[in-house]
This record gives sequence, C-alpha cells and structure tokens, in this order.
Amino acid sequence: MKPRLSEDNFVTCALKDMYAKCGCLEQSRNIFDRVNEKDEAVWNVIIAGYGIHGHVLKAIELFGLMQNKGCRPDSFTFLGVLIACNHAGLVTEGLKYLGQMQSLYGVKPKLEHYACVVDMLGRAGQLNEALKLVNEMPDEPDSGIWSSLLSSCRNYGDLEIGEEVSRKLLELEPNKAENYVLLSNLYAGLGKWDEVRKVQQRMKENGLYKDAGCSWIEIGGKVYRFLVSDGSLSESKKIQQTWIKLEKKKAKLDINPTQIKMLKSHNEKLAISFGPLNTPKGTTFRVCKNLRICVDCHNAIKFVSKVVKRDIIVRDNKRFHHFKNGLCTCGDFW
Repeated sequence: MKPRLSEDNFVTCALKDMYAKCGCLEQSRNIFDRVNEKDEAVWNVIIAGYGIHGHVLKAIELFGLMQNKGCRPDSFTFLGVLIACNHAGLVTEGLKYLGQMQSLYGVKPKLEHYACVVDMLGRAGQLNEALKLVNEMPDEPDSGIWSSLLSSCRNYGDLEIGEEVSRKLLELEPNKAENYVLLSNLYAGLGKWDEVRKVQQRMKENGLYKDAGCSWIEIGGKVYRFLVSDGSLSESKKIQQTWIKLEKKKAKLDINPTQIKMLKSHNEKLAISFGPLNTPKGTTFRVCKNLRICVDCHNAIKFVSKVVKRDIIVRDNKRFHHFKNGLCTCGDFW
C-alpha cells in the first residue's frame, strides 16, 4: 500500500475488510498497524475481521485497546465482538457483552446483535434459552433468526422446538427451498422418514428444489468451479494419484481409513485435491463453497491438512475455517 493511502481511513477500511473477507488476516492487520489516526471505523473493521475468523481473544484484546486509545465502541464494534464469541462458542462472554451494550455503553442492541446471540445459544445446544431470547427481544425476528434456530434444532435433534420454529420460518418464507431442507434434515436425523417424504412432497408441489453443492478455488487469477457431478476432473489421473498417496499415509498417521472416503462423494474433494496439485508446495490455498460444510468433510479436510502439510482456508456459507496440521480454528464448533 502506498504511504499516502494509509492516511485515508476510508481506503484503509475498505482494504482491511477485503483482505479479512478473503481470509488474509495478516495483510489486514498489517494495514491496520500502519494507520496512525485510528477512528471507530478503523477499529471496527479489524475487530470484525478477527470475529468472522473466530479469533475471539484477538477481537476482545482489540476491543479493550480501542477503549484505552479513547475510541468509544458503537453498534458495529459490538457486532464484531459478538460474532467472535459466537464462532468460538463462548456463550457466557457473548451474553455478557450483549448485556453491557446498553447498561455500560448506552448502545441499544439491534436485530443483528440478537440474531448473533440466538445463533450462539443454538450452536451451544441451549435451544430453550435461544427460543426464550427470540420471544423476549424487542424486535420481530426475521427469517434468518428462525433459520439459524431450526438448523440448531436439526443438529441437536430437538423435534418439539424444531417444528415450532419451522412453522414460524415457513410463514415468513414459504417459497425458499432451504427452509424445507432444514426441516427434512431434522426429521431424517430422527428417523422420521414418513415426515421426510411429506416435506419433500410439499417442495415438489411448490416447485422447489435443493441447491446443488458447489465449491470453487482461485489459482493464478482464474476461478475453478467444482460440482459433485463433475466427472471429468474427478477421474483425472493426478487427482486419483493424490488420493492413492493419502491412502498410503493414513496408516502411518493412525487415521481412520473412512476419513479418506468421506470426501469422495462431495464437491470439496475436487477442490481440496486440485489445490495442492496446482499451488506451490507449502503455500496456503483457499476454497469457497455455497453450503455449510458437513461434519464428514470437516474431519476429512483436517486430515488432509496434516498429510499435505498445508494451511487450508475454507469459507462456507456460515464462516471461515482455518485448517492447519489436523486442527481447525473453529474448534469443531460451527
């Protein structure tokens, strides 16, 4: 970045935001450190950047430093901190910051703050508390809040709350396929196959279809898109050789052999195979996907990061996942 550009907070905020959303936190932080006169917007962007990547300690550290430097937190600041707590699964801390917003700082929580905390409670399995907060918050919940809560009901198999939430959600968005898929997955997880068929029939009658899974990766300025049905690339010799090597290494690392097979029916398999084959050895590569990453793929990518000794950053439709040496920054909480 040219020296004079660092004097323009509008430009630096835009650059920091871009780098953070591309998974380049180090570059985002470098720009932040070069800004001499930091206003609220400059602080908010870097806190939000750490927040969306789940680096809660960094976000909270900057939240305190911001105040020590004389900048007062605003609505955007707290949203970044709450997102960090949500992604790290720190329920107690998240509830504390929500409570302090108005009592200590005079900042009235908005719908997006409540949505973040509802999602946090739901992901932690505190479904009754999440529903209670939805019913008590001053604003009318939107479809995003109900969808988040239904997803948590699916994860924890709570049929009673799940059906109640699904009714609210379908009242708001009766023509969105994803809402029916969430309900169908809830029933499927509980073995209620008759109910699954009923939901699928409703989708068919309404002309709704589940979105196809898709992953993409950018290499050398070119974007490569992968679908499960992309047979041409999945049969290539190089990719097959990659998986043969992984098969050979799994025994040495004492990894369950089924982890290798987990990716073979998912589009991530193509992108995760393509990355190491087409990027310099030892470099980080980034994969995006349009749906939430599943547990099986998450476990498999952790394994791949350990085998190929690469940092792998995956951006799904919920958050960033940083895989390194068999671990993920989400702490398996997403």
